[in-house]
Amino acid sequence: MDFEDTPDEASYRSQVRTWLAEHAPRHETPSSGLSLPDDEFMALARAWQACKAEAGYIGIMWPKAVGGQGGTPIQHIIFHQEEEHYRLPNVPFQVGVGMCLPTLFTHGGSGVAERFVAPAIRGEELWCQLFSEPAAGSDLAGVRARAVRDGDDWVVNGQKIWTSYAHEADYGIVLLRTDPSVPKHKGLTMFYVDMRSPGVEVRPIRTLLGDAEFNEVFFTDVRIPDNQRLGAVGEGWKVSLTTLMFERLAVGGRPAQSPDARALVRLVIELQGNSLENSAMAESLARFYVADEGMALTRMRSTTAVSRGQVPGPEASIGKLVMAKTLQDMCACALELLEDQGLSDREDSPARMFKTWYLWSAGLRIAGGTDEVLRNVIAERVLGLPQEERNDRDIPFNQIGRA
Repeated sequence: MDFEDTPDEASYRSQVRTWLAEHAPRHETPSSGLSLPDDEFMALARAWQACKAEAGYIGIMWPKAVGGQGGTPIQHIIFHQEEEHYRLPNVPFQVGVGMCLPTLFTHGGSGVAERFVAPAIRGEELWCQLFSEPAAGSDLAGVRARAVRDGDDWVVNGQKIWTSYAHEADYGIVLLRTDPSVPKHKGLTMFYVDMRSPGVEVRPIRTLLGDAEFNEVFFTDVRIPDNQRLGAVGEGWKVSLTTLMFERLAVGGRPAQSPDARALVRLVIELQGNSLENSAMAESLARFYVADEGMALTRMRSTTAVSRGQVPGPEASIGKLVMAKTLQDMCACALELLEDQGLSDREDSPARMFKTWYLWSAGLRIAGGTDEVLRNVIAERVLGLPQEERNDRDIPFNQIGRA
C-alpha cells in the first residue's frame, strides 16, 4: 500500500488545492445545505458545477474525444479528496456525471456524447439513474418495469423508486425488462429517457429530515425511441455493469462533512472535560476511532490500486458497510450524550450535525447496496466463501415465484 503521492500526484494535488482555495469558499453552503430552499440550493449547485467545468475539473478521467479531460482515475480521486474539505453543493450532479454520463458515452450511438456531455458538465442539464423498484432494490436484475417494442419506439410502463433528484432531472438512464420469457439477467435493456416525456410522473418522497431528494417515478405508456437505447436489446445487465464500475470509485468513503471519531471526541471533551471516567464511553470512542482508521486504510488500498492502473475491486464494499453503521452508531452515541440538547435545530448547535447525520445514516445502510448484500459480496468475492444458493438464476423471469 502507498501512503504518499508520487511526485506527479503530489504536483496535481498541489494544483487542485490552490485552485480550490481560491474558488471553493464562495460556493460553500451553510452546514449541509439542508436549511436552504430547493431552488436556492440548486442554483448554488449549478454555479459550482459550471465553475469546475470551466477549470477542467469535471470528467477528469473521461477521454477527450467525448468531452473529458483525458486524465487518470487517480487524478479524479485526488480532486474529490481535496474537494471534500469544503461544504460544497455537489450532490445533485454526483449520480449523473459520475455514473449516467459514462454509461451514455460508452454505450450510446453516434452523436450522443456530442449532444449530452457538455451541457451536463456545465450544470445546464441534470441526469438521474432509474434502477431501483419497489420489488427490485437489492436485486437489480429483478426489475419489472417493462418496455414493449412498437415500431421505432418502445412503450414503457412501470415504477421506479428512490430516484435521487428525479424531480429536478432533465434526463435519466433507465433499466427495463424487454423480454420476460428468458432468465432475469438476459431480458433487460438500458435506455435514456427525457424526464419531461408524456406519461412520466415524478412524486417526491419526504424524508425524516424534511427534504425530498428521493422520488418515485411512474411510467404510463411512455414512448422512448429506439435510438435512445444504450447497448443491444437484452444486454442491459452488461450495460449496467459499466454504471456500477464507475460507482466503485465513489463507494466506501465517508460522506463529505459528516462527523468522524475526532468530532465525537471533541464533543465528549466539551461536555465532560479531558477526564474519561466512564469506561464504557472510553471503549466506545476507541472502537469508533479504530473503525475510522480501518476505513481510511481500506480506502487507501483502493486508491493505491487506482494509482497503479488497476480497477478497484469488490473490497470497496468493506468500507461502505463499515462506514454506514459506524456513522449511525457514533451519531446515536453523540445524541445520547447531549440528552435534551440533542433536540436543538440551531445552526450553531453541535446537535444539529449529529442529528442530521443520524437520520441520514439509516438511508446510507440501504443506498448503494444494503448491509446484507454487501456482506454477501464480501463473503463470496473477497473471502472466497461458497456462493449463496440462487434458485431463480436460470429460469424464465415470468416463471419466477410460480408453484
